[in-house]
Amino acid sequence: MTKRALVLAGGGIAGIAWETGVLRGIADEAPDTARDLLGAEILVGTSAGSTVAAQIGSGLGIEALYDRQLVTTSAEIDPGVSIETITGVFLAAMSDPDANVTEKLRRIGEIALSTPTVAEDVRRAVIEQRLPSHEWPDRDLRVTAIDTATGELVTFDRSSGVSLVDAVAASCAVPGVWPPVTIGPRRFMDGGVGSTVNMGVAADCDAAVALVPSGRSSPSPFGSGAVAEVDGFAAPTFGIFADDEALAAFGPNPLDPACRVPSAEAGRAQGRRVAADVVGFFSGLQ
Repeated sequence: MTKRALVLAGGGIAGIAWETGVLRGIADEAPDTARDLLGAEILVGTSAGSTVAAQIGSGLGIEALYDRQLVTTSAEIDPGVSIETITGVFLAAMSDPDANVTEKLRRIGEIALSTPTVAEDVRRAVIEQRLPSHEWPDRDLRVTAIDTATGELVTFDRSSGVSLVDAVAASCAVPGVWPPVTIGPRRFMDGGVGSTVNMGVAADCDAAVALVPSGRSSPSPFGSGAVAEVDGFAAPTFGIFADDEALAAFGPNPLDPACRVPSAEAGRAQGRRVAADVVGFFSGLQ
């Protein structure tokens, strides 16, 4: 039996909406394939993708999850932080040309810890609202985050002794925007800081589908970027990257709650367009 992974990458509120929309669009055109995709043996979520993975793991159907993205009000908070500000965090961390990636990640962690944001409990309440269930599902759900002190990539699952809400909150703790999440003696920041997709977390799968809410030409501050990770993954992999219509729907700031509805709708339209290709990918695995 083929052990499949659904890998959901980071991309802000726009990414949550787009990934949900893509899955809804695939279900429109190819319901059996969507059922296989949503039932993947491994779910890997990074940042925005951790929210979508946890939502899928809740057991709520993709139709209901998509409808949740279309409501006109939500508990989401506009951080009032621009993409330029977030870029500045990365530039500050990379100012030392002699520092390695781990050292740069630790520097980002220092900035995350020192930047004033909303209180942790305020942000946690937003994550609670996002998740239909606050319990780990009885399936292999893997959520990534980064230790602010060490720069280490950490993967949480139901055996980690960490609540699902805290794991997702940690994975979504964008440095300079949201507070690092305290779990025991450690503090964690966004799992997408080093890699938005973290394909290596699914290294034990036999095949993977990756949803990445950025363009194939989007730059990466570290390494070769999501495209190289997806295309170079050891197992057969089908990557879905945001197309031009989706990128336009995201707008200038994917963290702005106002982008949620257009991003979901653009995702659904793209999902319909790529559904046949996903069917073909799955057929080729048999």
